Amino acid sequence: MIVVMKQRATDEMVQLVASRIESMGLKAHVIVGTERTVIAAIGEKRNGEQETLSGLDEVDKVVPILAPYKVASRETKDEPTTVRALDLVLGGGHIGVIAGPCSVESEQQILESARAVQAAGATGLRGGAFKPRTSPYSFQGLKEEGLKLLAAAREETGLAVVTEVMTPEHVALVGAYADVLQIGARNMQNYHLLQAVGETDKPVLLKRGPSASIDEFLLAAEYILDQGNPHVVLCERGIRSFETHTRFTLPLATVPYLRERTHLPIVIDPSHGTGIASLVPTMAAAAVAADCDGLIIEVHPDPAEALSDGAQSLTPEQFNDTMTRCRSVAEAVGRTI
Repeated sequence: MIVVMKQRATDEMVQLVASRIESMGLKAHVIVGTERTVIAAIGEKRNGEQETLSGLDEVDKVVPILAPYKVASRETKDEPTTVRALDLVLGGGHIGVIAGPCSVESEQQILESARAVQAAGATGLRGGAFKPRTSPYSFQGLKEEGLKLLAAAREETGLAVVTEVMTPEHVALVGAYADVLQIGARNMQNYHLLQAVGETDKPVLLKRGPSASIDEFLLAAEYILDQGNPHVVLCERGIRSFETHTRFTLPLATVPYLRERTHLPIVIDPSHGTGIASLVPTMAAAAVAADCDGLIIEVHPDPAEALSDGAQSLTPEQFNDTMTRCRSVAEAVGRTI
């Protein structure tokens, strides 16, 4: 349920009500809005809590949360959330762009990529140090050495580092280098991992699983939010369907649908969503028109020589053209990149 505080409620009053909620065996999530503060009371409902909380002097009203995802729901927080990491801003009318190679391969490759995407206007650098691959014989990433190279690229360019963490045991290691922790599609329902990143204060980019429903996607985000980390970004990267003309099917209707149901920022991944480099610029522009809060795009200095996902990676020149195109669309719909 949502406990709506009166407008005159002080911070001390809010904490007193939150403590009362906790004493009932529920978890209290305090959400400070521009007009008033609400507290999401999460847990197994018993008898009498709503009536008890409604009777408190500091409380305006108590209403039930109907959505299965409580903290992620617009019922809890109607005001859109903005997530920031260094100069990367996702939400608040701004479209943040994260770009870079699928995998960190060498110092020269990641630095060249970072310089190129920064020059084109990206504010986030993507690059996998730990790479989950379908085949055990494929390149698995440079691991900690890759993280160090990402940090070196950030030092030179100022780009926020966005990289994947694959296990709870790696959260501390990856978090020591990354500005945003990415949860890959294969790990969307790795609940121990979701809880582990939820215990950090790092922004989390959560990718939708290829067979996950929207409710399952939002409930995965709820695992992170429930641990106290409010900095969650949803990433649509395409779902598996009967179509074979693209790597996945990229459903851009996800953006307005999620917009109606959650306050969390929404990022689109047109690289994985299509798997074909020539389609990425058009789908990126379409995602901007659909009102996304960010893009994550694969860019490689030489896609033909990439150790992973070269077929869907843009060259720096193609990425620059894509950014120009997306800026035009963003201006038309009242957004900025």
